[in-house]
Amino acid sequence: MDENYLTVVDEDGNEILCEILFTFDSEENEKSYVFYVPVETSDDDDIEVLCSAYQPDEDGSIGQLSEIESDEEWDMIEEVFNTYMSNMEDMDDDEECDCDDDDCCCHHDEEEE
Repeated sequence: MDENYLTVVDEDGNEILCEILFTFDSEENEKSYVFYVPVETSDDDDIEVLCSAYQPDEDGSIGQLSEIESDEEWDMIEEVFNTYMSNMEDMDDDEECDCDDDDCCCHHDEEEE
């Protein structure tokens, strides 16, 4: 499977294909996190961005997902997401990316294809 996607299982046992927005590591919490959105949403749906902690597999891919454990963790995650969204808005305004090519999370290179 493409490394930009993951499959999650909802509480009813349904598999849902999700696109990975970005991942990040928290040294403070000693955890890795992934932000993702379900692929199949209609234009009328509000897009729900989901976040989970995860344990990376040996090959570096996203392994087992786990729930966020505390309000402090959610506060940190919200701050990271707000920074991401602010950077994305700035990107839309500037139409240029200042990410390193290896660590780019804004998908600027996908628009050129």
